[in-house]
Amino acid sequence: MQPTQPLKLAFLASSGGGSMRAIVAAIEAGTLAAEARLVVSNRREAPALVFATEHGIDARFIPTVPDAHRADTTLLTALREAGADLVVLSGYLRRVGPWTLRGYAGRILNIHPALLPKYGGQGMYGMAVHTAVAAAGERVSGATIHLVDGEYDHGATLAQAEVALSAGDDAATIQAKVSAIEPDLFVETLRRIAGGTLALPR
Repeated sequence: MQPTQPLKLAFLASSGGGSMRAIVAAIEAGTLAAEARLVVSNRREAPALVFATEHGIDARFIPTVPDAHRADTTLLTALREAGADLVVLSGYLRRVGPWTLRGYAGRILNIHPALLPKYGGQGMYGMAVHTAVAAAGERVSGATIHLVDGEYDHGATLAQAEVALSAGDDAATIQAKVSAIEPDLFVETLRRIAGGTLALPR
């Protein structure tokens, strides 16, 4: 069943927000039925906030320290005021708080640079993931889009894409291969949600 309105998206990013940029580009090109309503960062100088401003998207700095509870409730309020119905994590290096998790249960999406359930959990992000994959001698890696819940990399998997690895690939090589497929995977997953072919839990 086709949705009656475009997806209304908010993004959380701690740095550049690579997937966010690809998603916004798809929206601007008319290939993704969505609206970018809000970009939030826990870092005042995050390039993601500059990007948001340049593209006419509301940009908010919400620090997560020293008061994590206040940050959580402030974030939830900002998301609701923006009218967001989905929240996309794009390199957001902070744990989402309980108020936001409850307010957007089943509506927060993250991309993880490995094929979950392998190489997930606390501390497994960025180069730490690729280093572990290289040390294990894996011949396949990839990316996973999953729903966010109260545990690291634990929520339901929505989509995965694989990349072939060669013997001797180091962490940097693996990172480059995985990073190359992440933006398209996120855009395509949102396209399926917008088109009604991928249903989120109710």
